[in-house]
Amino acid sequence: MLELNQVDTQYGNVKVLKEVSLYVEERETVTIIGSNGAGKSTLLKTISGLVNVSRGQISFNGRDITHIPANRRAHKGIIQVPEGRMIFAPFSVRENLELGMIPNLKRKMKRNDIASIFEYVLSLFPILRERINQRASTLSGGEQQMLAIGRALMGRPKILLLDEPSLGLAPKLVDLIFGTLGNLRDRGLTLLLVEQNAEIALGFAKRGYVMELGKIVLEDLTLHLRTNEKVKEIYLGAK
Repeated sequence: MLELNQVDTQYGNVKVLKEVSLYVEERETVTIIGSNGAGKSTLLKTISGLVNVSRGQISFNGRDITHIPANRRAHKGIIQVPEGRMIFAPFSVRENLELGMIPNLKRKMKRNDIASIFEYVLSLFPILRERINQRASTLSGGEQQMLAIGRALMGRPKILLLDEPSLGLAPKLVDLIFGTLGNLRDRGLTLLLVEQNAEIALGFAKRGYVMELGKIVLEDLTLHLRTNEKVKEIYLGAK
């Protein structure tokens, strides 16, 4: 579904991604782990079109999207849940979810179909139904993360990019969020997950990449990455 081939990106004269190649199959869940500053968030932003490629190619469903702008990538079904949630704080929960439907406008969806998506998202996150007319700024951190994921799902993603969904959340809320993401995974939604908590990420995804200083240094099934001595020492805290 998604393929990056020798992709470089840079901020000014500083190169951030260096010859990054990876792929994600349809209905697959893939994770990217690495320390702070490894380039994980930049990688997701590059895929979603928020950061320009300086070299290399990105393909989606067999088509070159390297120089397609972010809004057109969203219309194609590449939708990101950003780090830090980035909800529209002054707007209500309902308004935030409605904004998530914008990518559907290009698909000429019927009103009943849009209503079904809305209902589906609220069924995944019942607390959002209770808070539907509440300002997003008044939600707890966990509720805001649910809203950010729900807003992304309103766009009917073909691949969902998740940037640090556990960041700043209590363990109980992390379990709740990943329980819902597991539901989406099991229903066949393609997921690409960036997560600093390697234990969670490697336990959730089928396959993974390890990034260091803007490069992919390891790629394998997560089952094997969990037993890799370097991964165990650096990312899983094993001695």
